[in-house]
Order: sequence, then structure tokens, then C-alpha cells
Amino acid sequence: MLVTAVLTIFASQSERISPNKPFSEFPLEIGQWEGKKGELDQEVYNILGVEDYILANYRKVSGETVNLYVGFYQSQKEGDIIHSPKNCMPGAGWKITDTSIETVKVADAQKNIRVINLLLQKGAEKQVVLYWFQSRGRIISSEYMQKIWLVIDSITKHRTDGSFVRLISPVMVDEETTINILKDFANAVYPVLNEHIPS
Repeated sequence: MLVTAVLTIFASQSERISPNKPFSEFPLEIGQWEGKKGELDQEVYNILGVEDYILANYRKVSGETVNLYVGFYQSQKEGDIIHSPKNCMPGAGWKITDTSIETVKVADAQKNIRVINLLLQKGAEKQVVLYWFQSRGRIISSEYMQKIWLVIDSITKHRTDGSFVRLISPVMVDEETTINILKDFANAVYPVLNEHIPS
């Protein structure tokens, strides 16, 4: 309740920040990856409350695939708050069988980034999800800390903008192989994300 009260006071004073570049200009060729754009269902789009987003399936010639979703919020107030896959995926029938923190080496960053790893299963199907919150110059790998930084930045920076980055790949060989595929894609896409997401 305290967090909500503070956000209510300060979010009304926050700036509405736009992406550095609109996500309609997000490239479909990233290194060795080639993508095809998709669209969110209108009902899902309304629930998420994003101002801009990219949803695309990327593939390598060698056959690896990654589904990318990035949702951008100009202002997280009045219910338009970043949604966690931990809440959304079970609603789609996926069971979370394991969760951990992964370290991803990205060439464009001064240090490695930490991201959340989920192993999901639906019947015989398995998939791995890597996701993080990329907000106001930070990479955040905790729903709890995302909310804490949201309050702090709404007070100190008058900003509540933020982005959610999610990568999904099916488990075709084993979990470790799938994680490495996602890390490879994360390394390739990270510089592109910085071109769109304001710091």
C-alpha cells in the first residue's frame, strides 16, 4: 500500500518518455538471425497497456529459433504496469518447473548482465524463457527490485517509463543447449535494444 501511495503521488509528476526509435523500425536482420514480425492479439494488447512493442520470431540458417517480445511503457501508472511471465505463462497452460538467474555476456555492455531463467513445460513440450526489465538505464533481474527502482526513479528522476524483454526458445536437445541459444541471441540483440530503449 505504501508503494502504491508513493507512486500515486509522484507518477502524476512523471515525464512521458518515448523510445529512442519506434519499435516499428526494429530490425529483422540481427547478425546471423533473421526475423518475421508478429502482432499481439488486441485483447492481450489492451491488457498489457504498452505504448510500443516488438514481437518477432527469429531464426538462424542452422535452425535455432527465438521468439522475441519487448514491451515499452512510457509511464507505469493507472494500472499500466509491466507484467511478469510468472503470472502470464501459467494462465496459458505452461507449468513453471524451474527458475533461476543466468549471467549473459553481452559485447556492448561494460559488464555481464543477469537475467531471469524459467523452464516451462506443457505436456511433453518444454521451452526456456530468459527475461529482464530494462528500465531507465538499468538491467533488472528481479520483479521485487523492479518495483523498488520504479518508486525510487519516480521520486528522483520523475520517470516511470520502462521496458520488459523476453526471449523464448523450445527445448529441442536439452535445457543447457537452449539456454546457450538464447544467450547467443541476447548478445546479438542487446545493442539493438539500446538503440530503442531510453537510458
